[in-house]
Amino acid sequence: MSDRYFARIGIPAPTTPDLDALRAIVGAHTRSIAFENLNPWTGRDVDIDPAAVSAKLVDAGRGGYCFEHNTLLREVLDGLGYRTTGLAARVTWGSAPDAPPGPRSHMLLRVDLPEGPHLVDVGFGGQTLTGVLALESDVEQPTPHEPFRLRRHDGVHELQSLIAGDWRPLYRFDLHEALRPDFEVSNFYVAHHPRSGFVTGLVGGRPAADRRYALGGRTLAVHHLGGPSERRELDSPAEVRDVLERDLLIDTSGLPDLDEHLARLF
Repeated sequence: MSDRYFARIGIPAPTTPDLDALRAIVGAHTRSIAFENLNPWTGRDVDIDPAAVSAKLVDAGRGGYCFEHNTLLREVLDGLGYRTTGLAARVTWGSAPDAPPGPRSHMLLRVDLPEGPHLVDVGFGGQTLTGVLALESDVEQPTPHEPFRLRRHDGVHELQSLIAGDWRPLYRFDLHEALRPDFEVSNFYVAHHPRSGFVTGLVGGRPAADRRYALGGRTLAVHHLGGPSERRELDSPAEVRDVLERDLLIDTSGLPDLDEHLARLF
């Protein structure tokens, strides 16, 4: 799978599992494999077994969400000799500051390096982390896109990104290892529960070198790096499919009923 994965993301496989190679892998992965929820939104299952994830994201040219992206990345990193740990997070993005805690419905990875522990997360939608963060609190850390930082209180870390001058929270997590059964339970909920946003609405995103694409229903936002953001309403199912294929780089050929589902947006 490793050779196919690196062909998919367009870089050669590294020979040494170090920090520079990790940064290159994360950057290439996020530019090449989109965040998308087409399976749950069209009534299909989401299988996070590593072989199924590889078949979908690598061989079929599709994207996925956090459990798929970070399962795939972990399999690759472990195969290269990195030491990884799965972590589970409570998403705070889009929630009011006083909102009650949500479930641990997000997956990210800790990677232990000679320089110390680091975090990677290639599956957080429109704010997917395109760089590698040192596990250090209250330090602004650059990435190929926005700066990020970690805040820590009572053993809980909060990941924040700097957007238009404001620090925006993404999610909260601790450093207790989450196992595959934990992710299986969360994945089943977000893929099947009738109130899950991944079931009720279409979302997608991909960072390019100089911008981020974010699709929500029939609205496409393009956030230019260091510049303005643009938003426009898409006018037809064909235009939404074009965005999925051209801007998000998703191969939709394996979804023969996609146009029927896209028509629900209009």
